[in-house]
Amino acid sequence: MDRAPGAHVVNAVIQARASSTRLPGKVLRPLSGRSVLGWVVRAAAASPGIDDVVVATSTEAEDDAVAAEAERHGALVARGPLDDVLARFAVAIESYPADAVVRLTADCPLLDPALIGQLVTLWRARPSLDYLSTTLVRTLPRGFDAELVRAEVLAEQVETARGADREHVTSGIYSRPETYSCSGIVVSPSAEDLRVTLDTAEDWAVIEGVVAELGDRVGDWREVVAVLRARPDLAKLNAHVEQKKVAR
Repeated sequence: MDRAPGAHVVNAVIQARASSTRLPGKVLRPLSGRSVLGWVVRAAAASPGIDDVVVATSTEAEDDAVAAEAERHGALVARGPLDDVLARFAVAIESYPADAVVRLTADCPLLDPALIGQLVTLWRARPSLDYLSTTLVRTLPRGFDAELVRAEVLAEQVETARGADREHVTSGIYSRPETYSCSGIVVSPSAEDLRVTLDTAEDWAVIEGVVAELGDRVGDWREVVAVLRARPDLAKLNAHVEQKKVAR
């Protein structure tokens, strides 16, 4: 995209892998004519203020298909260790330098570009912030998660993070507000009880149901919430699914 001289570069980095403990191959599943990963790349590319879209996958042979699918949808690719997601982000920044990155996950096909753009706008207005997200105080459905991290802070985490913080990438930042300046987006009315991320077969049924209602287009969180509020039969399909906790 065109940038003013001296403007901060903000790239979207989507973490993706073929292996998944609960729903293997989920990011390559076809959803209304494109893969789940294709939906996420499209949303990232449509987000105001995003410069490049990078898919960070592993160097394992099984992720060759993920890399190929990312490129097919116009994304750049960075590859690193399967079990060290933070190291993959380090490769992404080294390969495609940026002043900040927006971390996205490839299992959220209904991502709303407007929310991602809002994070970027807020950070560009106050680039001293270390971390911004849609989840610092969760009011959105799970599945609209986006986090912006200043590149220097992410580089610091690459050097110092251990254990689960390397898998979860940003947990060593938002869990330390005394060290890092954090901010976020909240919406009203709250809809944190809803779930449109893809971890289980029940999640897949909900996402397919929403897409059947709204069609093949980039996500709008208000429309998704409206569908699920109007269709409690759909929303209850995955209401019992629990997100994996960050082990610290």
